[in-house]
Amino acid sequence: MSLTVNGLDELKKLAGGDLGTSEWIEVTQERINTFADATGDHQWIHVDPERAKEGPFGAPIAHGYLTLSLFIPLFTELLDVQGVTTKVNYGLNKVRFPSPVKAGSRIRLVAKLAEVEEVPGGVQITVEGAIEIEGAAKPAAVLQSLSRFYA
Repeated sequence: MSLTVNGLDELKKLAGGDLGTSEWIEVTQERINTFADATGDHQWIHVDPERAKEGPFGAPIAHGYLTLSLFIPLFTELLDVQGVTTKVNYGLNKVRFPSPVKAGSRIRLVAKLAEVEEVPGGVQITVEGAIEIEGAAKPAAVLQSLSRFYA
């Protein structure tokens, strides 16, 4: 369920609060293959299901950066900022991939709006997130994401 705020002042009031949990999405082998085509990373651990069965994870796994790239669609389920002219990704402070995402697994985002700080013309937010894997003890990714919103 998306939380909608209107403008930077309302966004600032959310600092330190939980943003909630996104819906689950499936990371299919087709999605993994498409990512491999887009990036040129066709390592067998990702794109060769038969060989990957014999590999260290027993199945093909998603690229770590594919998992990371899914942060944005998952995040937009949680927070919708209206009344701004521009929304941009600014970067990442920390990213770790504690557990691989096997093809066919479902993932979701749990996030907190850790910080909202003023920048010229707008605000920068720091979101602390964990991309969870359904049924797994460890998350697929933990991260701090930076975004900027301009009035």
